[in-house]
Amino acid sequence: MNKNSMRKLLSFTLCIVLIAAMALLATGCSDKKETPKTPATTTQTEATKGILEEVPTQVTEKGEGKTAFNFEVTDLDGKTTKFLVKTDKTIVGEALLEVGLIAGEEGPYGLMVNSVNGITADYNKDKAYWAFYTNGEYATKGVDQTEIDPTATYAFVKTPA
Repeated sequence: MNKNSMRKLLSFTLCIVLIAAMALLATGCSDKKETPKTPATTTQTEATKGILEEVPTQVTEKGEGKTAFNFEVTDLDGKTTKFLVKTDKTIVGEALLEVGLIAGEEGPYGLMVNSVNGITADYNKDKAYWAFYTNGEYATKGVDQTEIDPTATYAFVKTPA
């Protein structure tokens, strides 16, 4: 091998080593702590096949349909109730209304949700409201405008003013 080829090989090897070191450093610096997995009872149906491999016993299934998505309700005490909603609807709000998980009134800006899983939030009485989230982020659209993404988790959190 000539001197130029040797330099190229050395540079290439050095780049690979640096990339590997950066990848290890990035994964080692993460504050994410793994939570231990608890055994789950599985309930496999055609609607959930390929979407969720396991449905833990603490998840309540609601509805029927070809599409399934995760939905969570968190009350003022911080208690979270989880659901797997199955539907043939394409909008999250329509699916949640269909299975009776939300109720509300149509207003100038769309559906104003005032009850989720039987828990009422009345801003005029208790200064609380239902905040809508998609994948842990405050939603940019209302529940009645959000198209269902089977890989997403939707949530309503009762929020004090």
